[in-house]
Amino acid sequence: MTLTLQIPDRVGALLHSAWDDLPRATLESLAVEGYRSGRLSSAQVGEMLAHASRWESEAFLSEHGVWPGTTVEEFQSDLASLDHLRGA
Repeated sequence: MTLTLQIPDRVGALLHSAWDDLPRATLESLAVEGYRSGRLSSAQVGEMLAHASRWESEAFLSEHGVWPGTTVEEFQSDLASLDHLRGA
């Protein structure tokens, strides 16, 4: 699928100054948000970004703060559940 975006020239210039490859940065941002929202799996992210392996996708998602997808609150809840099960 080909996707065309219309953004104001001034905004485009600012974004382009931040990212040399603006189309790739846009694609990566879409992949990260797709994964973060639960709409894309890590395999779909890898397919979207043409990653060579699952490990490349995991590294990419980790670099963007969305791997493995566990929040601090979820982790704390898991710890509390383990404490409860252990009778602590």
